[in-house]
Amino acid sequence: MRVDLFDFELPEASIALRPAEPRDAGRMLVVRPGAPVADRTVRDLPGLLRAGDALVFNDTRVIPARLNGVRTRPGAPGQRTEVMLHLRESAARWRAFARPAKRLAAGDTLRFGELTATVIEKAEAGEVILGFDRAGAELDAAVAAVGAVPLPPYIAGKRATDARDATDYQTVYATKPGAVAAPTAGLHFSDALLADLDAAGLRCHHVTLHVGAGTFLPVKADDTDAHRMHAEIGHLDAPTAAALNAVRAAGGRIVAVGTTALRLLESAAAPDGTLSAFSGATEIFITPGYRFRAVDALVTNFHLPRSTLFMLVSAFSGLATMRAAYAHAVETGYRFYSYGDASLLFPGRGADAASATPA
Repeated sequence: MRVDLFDFELPEASIALRPAEPRDAGRMLVVRPGAPVADRTVRDLPGLLRAGDALVFNDTRVIPARLNGVRTRPGAPGQRTEVMLHLRESAARWRAFARPAKRLAAGDTLRFGELTATVIEKAEAGEVILGFDRAGAELDAAVAAVGAVPLPPYIAGKRATDARDATDYQTVYATKPGAVAAPTAGLHFSDALLADLDAAGLRCHHVTLHVGAGTFLPVKADDTDAHRMHAEIGHLDAPTAAALNAVRAAGGRIVAVGTTALRLLESAAAPDGTLSAFSGATEIFITPGYRFRAVDALVTNFHLPRSTLFMLVSAFSGLATMRAAYAHAVETGYRFYSYGDASLLFPGRGADAASATPA
């Protein structure tokens, strides 16, 4: 499909630079294809779903993956360099996006305080493979000591990262370190809201997808067929897969909290929607025409124009539906992107989720 079909006008004032306080106070646009959109709040979510439905959260934890240091090379002056870790390849090796990447070469040494890395290989689009001077938990501790919270570029370009972001840019249920970007739909959920969901007969389950910095990359191709997704590592354990299969068998629906949870569930699903344990990399790229197998509703934030995530929600609820919903959101002052407001999406006619009946 043409990428320009997923473009839309977004005023700069619509981009949220701070989250709502408290975190469950955000607005939520309910989108049911074929029906008018409804303006609600995140705290309304328990009443918008049905007892027996299951919400699936991504429990990844953001690490301080932005590293600022100096490139050293024999016979050459030092060069200030910033890297963004995005995919761990081994105990001591990470894929990263570097800036300025064109001045790096294989064999260069990068020093981030007491932490040192060697450029093993240069790849495309500013990507490098780094080998560090320590591994495993020792490397994790060193990155935590010298790294910074990797706020999205549309926030970081407008203000400095500060102490608040260390809490704001982390879900309350984050337990598995490894992401370099937050699963932002989950930022709306407070302990109080989770308790309300439980009281309403809704069950909460967790999967893990370590979100990579590739989620911020623009789609530069003119056609979606020419775009390559960056891999992300995910895990769905067998007990959770069995529990979610039981929800479907009993007539309940699977509600993904965030596009990351959705992408992992769809990666783990058989053609008939049955879920099995999954562990490994996924590069799934969902565009209109995709047949959804495992997810019946989606809680998500508002996404960038021409982004793979706007393509995903357009596949789920229909491109025309989502263009109209986003136009309503802009007109009525919804806040966009990572720290912005939420939407609750139900599948459209072209999105073949196994249970397409709205609440």
